[in-house]
Amino acid sequence: MSVHIKPKALRGEWKKGFALDVHTTSSTFVGYNEYGHPEFATTRSALGELLYRLKYKRDASVIGEIVDTVAEFIEASKIGIDAIVPMPPSSIRSSQPVLQIANALGRKLEVPVLDNCVSKTKRTPQFEDIYNYEERTKLLEGAFKVDRDQSADKSLLLFDDLYRSGATMNAVARELTKMGEAKEVFVLALTHSRSSL
Repeated sequence: MSVHIKPKALRGEWKKGFALDVHTTSSTFVGYNEYGHPEFATTRSALGELLYRLKYKRDASVIGEIVDTVAEFIEASKIGIDAIVPMPPSSIRSSQPVLQIANALGRKLEVPVLDNCVSKTKRTPQFEDIYNYEERTKLLEGAFKVDRDQSADKSLLLFDDLYRSGATMNAVARELTKMGEAKEVFVLALTHSRSSL
């Protein structure tokens, strides 16, 4: 079963790109908790809520609904792909949501998931506090390596959970095309931040 989405086109160094919906629709400061940390009342899109449950509540039961939504969109958009390339994780987790979804999506679409096609070659800082796109781009120079044997002459779907500035996805898409000699790269993010588009 799929959920209602409001897709947005993403422009970048790829053939076509989309974010399927906004992640949070509102976030209101409500005070501080007992540890002095700020707390917010947050509402999310239907897809944003499913993603939140998977990432932060470790509720794997939502994967099917997420995958149905993505597969339905890809089929309706007539995007022909040979393989899915999940974005390398920005932080270490016991389970990686992007990889969990990508693997389930690959099974549903009957295409391989190239989960080690792109690897990080250097550590990069968390970008939550770096707002300048050019600064992000500079920090990402030489940060990724592509296994050409996996990507050459293929139509690839570069897949991520959240689109912010697009700096990281552009860096990886550029490497897939240049170093990886991919035939074409499509980009799909499940959600986007309210400030990204």
